[in-house]
Amino acid sequence: MNQHVPTVGIIGSAGAYGRWLTRFLRERLQLVVCGQDPADPDSRTAQELIDTCDVLIFSAPIRHTAAVIADYVRLAGARSQAQLWLDVTSIKAEPVAAMLRSEAEVVGLHPMTAPPKAPTLKGRVMVVSEARLHTWRPFVEHLLNALEANLVRATPDQHDRMMAVVQAMVHASHLAQAATLRVMQDEVGHPSEILPFRSASFEMDLLMMSRILSGNPAIYEDIQFGNAAVPKVLAELSRQVDALQAAVACGDAGRETFRAQFLQPSREHFGEATLAEGNHAFERIGYLLADLSDNRALSVHLPEDRPGSLRALLGLFEEAGVNLASIHSSRTPQGEVHFRFTFTPPVAKATLAELVAQIDGSGIGRVLA
Repeated sequence: MNQHVPTVGIIGSAGAYGRWLTRFLRERLQLVVCGQDPADPDSRTAQELIDTCDVLIFSAPIRHTAAVIADYVRLAGARSQAQLWLDVTSIKAEPVAAMLRSEAEVVGLHPMTAPPKAPTLKGRVMVVSEARLHTWRPFVEHLLNALEANLVRATPDQHDRMMAVVQAMVHASHLAQAATLRVMQDEVGHPSEILPFRSASFEMDLLMMSRILSGNPAIYEDIQFGNAAVPKVLAELSRQVDALQAAVACGDAGRETFRAQFLQPSREHFGEATLAEGNHAFERIGYLLADLSDNRALSVHLPEDRPGSLRALLGLFEEAGVNLASIHSSRTPQGEVHFRFTFTPPVAKATLAELVAQIDGSGIGRVLA
């Protein structure tokens, strides 16, 4: 890598990850960052980024990424020999192949999270696909260390096969559940009417449905339609649901099939260690959900443990006139902190809403419930 401090160009600088990366690179790595995006008021042209930047990061919508990269390949020509090109999309095979048509060094990145409120990706997973990396390796390692993510190395094809399961299959399952609730609303009512009957597992599924349905539709659409590995996974998922439906339709005669086809072989496949760990985690989440349902308390998540954070939070409670009964805290190995505040007597809804807004707007942390 060249000894001078590299200039970074972000294609898609007005998007959620483009904005997060711009802030991260400027504040954490002290780099000069330029952007190119029709929605960015300070946008440069593609040619300006090629001419002035050493590192290009493609953060465009998944469906457009390969075409955008192709334009940059055409414009860059031999200039790309000295550059590092990265992408941060949820699909890897097509974008990485497109970047390899340049003469740049190429690495595909996939942060397995929406842009966090935290200053880094600490505690989150990021998949790294090194495609062509030589002189820029020291910079890439420095960047990855600064991001503080849990790194998983994979080829682009391996990444896409995994995402067909980790993302597309999970999203499809919950989208099908949401559609089922909608179609059967005359029989079961609105989700808010179902929720009082909740189990921990249903509540978690409902949370996932809400997360997906409240997100950017284009992202979830592209995860389903942009990954060539998805159709095979969805076909198998559909086949398994059909087989389960067929077994249930047989009444008691289908019970043996249910055990033999769905329970026992999958239990053996998962293994006792994985099942024990999963059960333990599920119980912990169940306790947390029960705790969060208490309307005499607030849970506040701090993405980073900084001196004075608790004092600042206590100041907001004092300003709102809220009398605290107890404070419970827990800290993850990654440095995130969870505070649970209970108060007495009960606080008026208007006061509580104002307090929540103040905490969320303070930059200290985010109210979970």
